[in-house]
Amino acid sequence: MTAGRPKPQVDTSKPHPARIYDYLLGGKDNYPVDQAVGDRMPIEARQGARSNRVLMQKAVAKVAHDGVDQFLDIGTGIPTEPNLHQIVQAINPKARVVYVDNDPIVMRHAEALLISTPEGATDYIQADVREPEKILDHARTLLDFSRPIALSLIALMHFIPDEDDPYGIAATLLGALPSGSCLVLTHLTTDFLSEEQNKTAEYRASGINLRPRTRAEVERFFEGLDLGDAGLITRWYDEDPAEPGWTATGYAGIGYLP
Repeated sequence: MTAGRPKPQVDTSKPHPARIYDYLLGGKDNYPVDQAVGDRMPIEARQGARSNRVLMQKAVAKVAHDGVDQFLDIGTGIPTEPNLHQIVQAINPKARVVYVDNDPIVMRHAEALLISTPEGATDYIQADVREPEKILDHARTLLDFSRPIALSLIALMHFIPDEDDPYGIAATLLGALPSGSCLVLTHLTTDFLSEEQNKTAEYRASGINLRPRTRAEVERFFEGLDLGDAGLITRWYDEDPAEPGWTATGYAGIGYLP
């Protein structure tokens, strides 16, 4: 963080996905407007937020164990330990991580994302995933694009409506990465929800775009990538048994560039 940089202004009159997610996880970096949306969500939303967090932690750990030591994490969200860099640098202290988010409140917490191991490095940029070239230009200042990079899009692309070309955005980002790189993605779905459980309309009524996608639609993000034998999953392979009444609310996958 640059000394003297003005603090970004946080709009507390409108809910924001990062703060709602923080509230669903039991965090404190949210406001009444975010809490109001969270309180209207069914129990599946809280369970899904916790499950998504586990998926992120275990997926990036697997990628780090596979030998990837560079990460571009877009849609970082409010820091909740362990953060991505803490997970991967515990496996490889030399790992480098670039975080990206468009919420000013995440910028306020960026110091927590910049505490790297001495051998590795972390960086943060405030930007929107709809600006892939801007993100890539900044990422090149820290990451070596001649070596494999893990692109992390965790619980992000379901906030990108079809008219903003989510598949084109993902393709632009992946197209800049070399062979051996991978996409780590989780995405909201309503495939398993009943009509009563599906609160998509209420979420949209709060002013936030939300576009859950089917299994086939989520698989499109991985076109040309190797998803391995597991394909898309709804829970981590060795995760503890599901809570009573647990319902899947998302898909996840790790796809490698050939």
